[in-house]
Amino acid sequence: MDLQAALDRLKDKGYKYTGKRELMVEIFRREGRYLSAKEVLDYMQEEYPTLSFDTVYRNLSLFEELDIVEATEWDGERRYRFHCGGNDHHHHLICTDCGKTRTIDICPMNAILGKPEKFEITGHKFEIYGKCEHCQV
Repeated sequence: MDLQAALDRLKDKGYKYTGKRELMVEIFRREGRYLSAKEVLDYMQEEYPTLSFDTVYRNLSLFEELDIVEATEWDGERRYRFHCGGNDHHHHLICTDCGKTRTIDICPMNAILGKPEKFEITGHKFEIYGKCEHCQV
């Protein structure tokens, strides 16, 4: 997903296009990694010093609902990144230091489980956490 596609999705779904929402989308585009709500708030308070956590959380929730961002959780904290976009099935390696991700193009689910008897899988999420090459030093 890119900046314009995200803003178009907001507009197409009938949501107001605001400077705060545009800035939030721009932060995710620019950073290209998982961010906590606190990190998003810190970046946004440079331009909007009185911005509240409530506003950030409301917009993160909306963005997740509209598939503008995707979320995961580690160390007891929910984190968000720009949605990968597209419909290709893939998973991620996630650096727990810097929050950057790398796509895994194969699905380990088949090797782990195969096709279970009497059960239809409608979705799954597979993430591997660790440290990227830049954060290992």
